[in-house]
Formats: sequence, structure tokens, C-alpha cells
Amino acid sequence: MDRRHSLKWLLGLSAIPMLGMGLTRAKEGSGPVLKKTKTEWAALLPAPAYHVLFEEGTESPGSSPLNQEKRDGTFVCAACNQPLFDSSRKYESGTGWPSFWEPLPGGGVGTKTDFKLIYPRTEYHCSRCGGHQGHIFNDGPKPTGKRYCNNGVALKFVPRADKLPELRT
Repeated sequence: MDRRHSLKWLLGLSAIPMLGMGLTRAKEGSGPVLKKTKTEWAALLPAPAYHVLFEEGTESPGSSPLNQEKRDGTFVCAACNQPLFDSSRKYESGTGWPSFWEPLPGGGVGTKTDFKLIYPRTEYHCSRCGGHQGHIFNDGPKPTGKRYCNNGVALKFVPRADKLPELRT
């Protein structure tokens, strides 16, 4: 058995694709529709939002005011303003991050497989700008059983009575 296969066996992760001893990152779907340079995004966003959205960072648990947001409304991408989640699909997961059991219909959320922690996780992002939002876990409530665990700085909340912001171009 070569080193690549013995490592997969040892870790019990035979489904992880590896090249030599380096991990690969599989992407599903096409890239973002709205393309800006990292410099352009950095000029438009606060540093913590830029770090999460375009460097795939993670904010500290419990740090987002959106954890306590209970009003009716829409959660939009903090970078491009694309609507991603309705407040009726938000729930208290106890994780310290805003969590949703389902995104809005219409394809606002794209996914890819993330191997940053060695084992595969499903990362999700805004399908319009490519901004990283969080990860999907299979421990959510009915009806989907999914938990879309979102970084609060990657979202903006728009109360139902307010007009949704224009999509950023």
C-alpha cells in the first residue's frame, strides 16, 4: 500500500481525494457572476467582512449581533447584497453563529467541498460574488435537517418593511 492510500486508511477518510500527500479542493458549479479584484472588495468592505468573505476566514462564535436578530426580514450577502436567507428559516443552533435550515430558493447559495480541516465539509458561498458565508452541517432542524452555519459579518439584515438594497455591481 503506498503512502497516499495508507494515510487515507489510517484516517478513515477513503473518500478524500489526494494528490501525493497534498490535499485537493474540489469545487462544484461555476464561479461567481460578479467578479471584482481582491483590492476592489477590500476597498468596499470592512476588514473583518473582507477576511471572512474573500479569505474564507471565520469570525469568533458569539460575536455577531445577527445571532440575536428576531425580526422578519431578509439576510443578504454583505458584499453584493444578493438575498440569501429569509428570517423565517433562521433558528437558534446554540453554536454562536447565525444558523438557517434552508436558503432562499433561486440559487443564491453555491457550494464546494472544503478539506481545510482534513475531512470533507460543505462550504457555501454567495453564488453572485463568490463570498464565503459558512458551512453546511447535517444536524439542523426539520424539515431539511441542515444547518447553514453563517458568519454574521458575511451578512446584512434587511427588515421586511424596508426595501432590499440594490445589488452591488
